[in-house]
Amino acid sequence: HCARALQSICCQFIECKNTAAWLLDQQPFRPLLGIVCGSGLGGLADLLKDQKVMSYSEIPHFPQSTVQGHAGKLVFGSLKGTPCVCMQGRFHLYEGHHIQKITFPMKIFKLMGVETVILTNAAGGLNQEYNVGDIMIIKDHINLPGFAGINPLMGPNDERFGLRFPAMSDAYDRELQQLAEKVAIDLGYKEFIRRGVYCTLTGPSFETIAECRMLSMIGADAVGMSTVHEVIAARHCGMRVFAFSLITNQAVMDYDTDMKATHDEVLQTGKDRAHQLEALVATMVPLIKQSKTH
Repeated sequence: HCARALQSICCQFIECKNTAAWLLDQQPFRPLLGIVCGSGLGGLADLLKDQKVMSYSEIPHFPQSTVQGHAGKLVFGSLKGTPCVCMQGRFHLYEGHHIQKITFPMKIFKLMGVETVILTNAAGGLNQEYNVGDIMIIKDHINLPGFAGINPLMGPNDERFGLRFPAMSDAYDRELQQLAEKVAIDLGYKEFIRRGVYCTLTGPSFETIAECRMLSMIGADAVGMSTVHEVIAARHCGMRVFAFSLITNQAVMDYDTDMKATHDEVLQTGKDRAHQLEALVATMVPLIKQSKTH
């Protein structure tokens, strides 16, 4: 059993190493910043200068994105002088991917030299004070599937990536949260910037009314189907993490309503807020200090 576990770790590490080496050979950038674009938020990649674009299907061992609003491309380039890699489209449990495949790109980021990861997502607003179009800086998360044993660090640990038992109390870098808040206020976004707790579920069905009420009671401000497992993997690898949710729909909490969540609404809100989100990230990036030990 131990021999099989060790063999599995070695195979996974070799796959990651080969993919990272292949990507570095294909283009001149050595990225320090990784960006993951959520549903309808792929326009962030358009901010990069001197782009080198690769389809996920070209990249060895890379999973494929199957969701509308996720382009399935890896974009290398420079953003305000910082070398970046940007994922236009991510992977979800509901697509049938193994959790190790969902977090595979985080390991690739680490092996390419990425120090800081910015993750974005589209989420439903549980907090009754939130409005559609609000941007929520994530200060903490609830990994609800983790309660049922779904965690990307399950199984044998590879010490080359990180510790067996990484802390998650500081998963979201507080300095970067403060920077984002300051930048948002400077840009005039005070009216729609929030800071809250994100809860992940597996999807693909949207939440029931009873589930939304329960999530609100346990302290979640927004709910979605991504991000948390990538964050756990990124922190395990020692990268700094900043994440935000675009509140694309109001979670339905009342039985006396005809409201219901739709993916089209999610994509439309992303389109409507695209300019502000891009400005927020573009203004933040040059202010992020790289090579900071955490």
